[in-house]
Amino acid sequence: MLSIKNLRVEFGPRVVFSDLSFSINDGERIAFAGHNGAGKSTLMKCIGGALQPNGGEINKPKHYRIGYLPQEGIHVKGKTVYEETESAFGEAQELQRELDELEKELDVLDPRSDPYSKVLERMGDLDIALEHFDPSRIRPKIESVLAGLGFKKEDLERDCGEFSGGWQMRIAMAKLFLAEPEILLLDEPTNHLDINAQAFMESYLFAYRGAIALISHDRSLMDSLVTRTIAFHHGRAEEFKGNYSSYETQLAERQEIRLKQKKAQDREIEQMERFINRFRASANKASLVQSRIKQLAKIERIEIDSAESQVSFRFPDPPPTTQSVAKLENAGKHYGSLKIFEGFDFEIERKEKIAIVGPNGAGKSTFCRLITGEEEPTSGSHELGAKTLPSFFNQNHADELDPNLTVLETVEQVATRGRTLSARDVLGCFLFKGDDVFKKIGVLSGGERSRVALVRMLVRPANFLILDEPTNHLDMRSQDILQQALMEYEGTLLIVSHNRAFLDPIISKTIEFRQGHDPRLFHGNLSYYLDKVEAEEKAEKANPAPTPAKKPTPAPQPTAAPKAEPAPAKPQPTGNRKEQRKAEAAARQALAPLKSDLEKLEAQIAEIEASQTKLSEHLSSPEVAGDTEKFQETTHALSALTDKLNHAYSRWDTLTAEIESLEAKLS
Repeated sequence: MLSIKNLRVEFGPRVVFSDLSFSINDGERIAFAGHNGAGKSTLMKCIGGALQPNGGEINKPKHYRIGYLPQEGIHVKGKTVYEETESAFGEAQELQRELDELEKELDVLDPRSDPYSKVLERMGDLDIALEHFDPSRIRPKIESVLAGLGFKKEDLERDCGEFSGGWQMRIAMAKLFLAEPEILLLDEPTNHLDINAQAFMESYLFAYRGAIALISHDRSLMDSLVTRTIAFHHGRAEEFKGNYSSYETQLAERQEIRLKQKKAQDREIEQMERFINRFRASANKASLVQSRIKQLAKIERIEIDSAESQVSFRFPDPPPTTQSVAKLENAGKHYGSLKIFEGFDFEIERKEKIAIVGPNGAGKSTFCRLITGEEEPTSGSHELGAKTLPSFFNQNHADELDPNLTVLETVEQVATRGRTLSARDVLGCFLFKGDDVFKKIGVLSGGERSRVALVRMLVRPANFLILDEPTNHLDMRSQDILQQALMEYEGTLLIVSHNRAFLDPIISKTIEFRQGHDPRLFHGNLSYYLDKVEAEEKAEKANPAPTPAKKPTPAPQPTAAPKAEPAPAKPQPTGNRKEQRKAEAAARQALAPLKSDLEKLEAQIAEIEASQTKLSEHLSSPEVAGDTEKFQETTHALSALTDKLNHAYSRWDTLTAEIESLEAKLS
């Protein structure tokens, strides 16, 4: 067990923690919660040894290892990816080195001597200790974890210095996972992960044997993983049983009780102050006045968090747009020899809300730049609707802000008049409070600049929003505000994100990008997409692809195949002519019902496609998008229609092939 007792942390006059105490038990999954600036990351740095507290104690058992993953700032070079992650097994490597040295020493000792016996005994202890690490499994384990976090086999021999900051954080995460410390401290671990790496991380954490302390703004992860939440408010720590959603419910209940207590306390303080002011000059009441003054000084004032969660943000009304908002036709994009995609057709229609998912480097951001016209396709064409007014946010836009302007000036440059919220109010929704709005852009951190760029984009009138990872630097409250605004947004939305809880109530379609595969469209939200992919993977495992020898067996061949056979063209023996005429008559008789079935099937396909279009529009409507039950019901109905359509197309292929085969025989 790790225990924190009377911890105190201060930065100049600001006291972050005072007398902070709590404990983390073996195998627990704990979330650190609280608003930005409450001290969550500061506390994690203290526990991880990256920051020395001003007072108090952090106690842990002997040989208790703590693994700490910060939000950013890790950079390694001069080692290959494999060498850096292999250092997680430093203890095993040290044991092996000692064992090798003792083996050499044993060769020169007298087997009958006491030193020989002692060396042999020590070697036995080392062998037992090494069994825990199982050296034969070290390399496969390293390769497995790195592959799960998105590294290719050839990446293992590359220098760590060749990788960007996000990939450096993945290397650090892999090293921590492999080291298996008694407690993992993870500060925003999902920030640099794509959907596949995030899924791997989650599965690894669920199976992890040690304790985990987590800071995250990913509600899905917090809800599914943590069992206890420690929330920090005004330098205090409060404990809540259950996951993050349970914490929010309990917090609201406690805040309601605290508000009533504060009102009662305020009345008591008001009465004391009234008594003191009334009788301060009265000599015969002097002792009573002094008593009230002492009582007043001893009262521990109840502090209430401001009701910031009630603040809401609404987008400016989007200008009207045409039905077709943006279109790519036969589009291809190459960067030198690197092909992102080829022959890609995609159209975005008015009021659609689409999520873009896939591993890093698969083409998500490239697609966003192409669809908005920021970048031209290598081949094919791009077209924006005649009235489309796009507004694009990505992390790079933060670097384009003028460092000499203040935060408020930067936003006011693009904010429109007549809004229900001023630029300063909107900044408050996204963590810029009080005098923060007067800070120069040049002194802000990367995350703060990113939030300014996001706010700047949000207040600009647009009917087509493109958001690339907008939640990376937002706390839960800001995410909730943005989520509600996007649900109410009347324009068209394209969003790159892997934050399931954030996306699910907003979007109605998901497009997947994968390297080496054509992009795929799913008619449903992110949870629907993940369920479908999981079902596909299970089906592939249950029904592996047929061997090459079995591939030619299914399905009739195309029309050209029978014509290529010389046998039908040769004259037939006279005795078989009667049988041939019978066969042709049977073929004609079979052809008529097949053609009738095909006509009916084509009409059915047209009906299904029309129903699918109507249901997609219904799914995008605010009344459905804002109602989880209706959204799920409509999504499932749309899924059933899609399956029905796929089955119909499959039947159409079979009928067409049969008809062509019969017609070939007749010709």
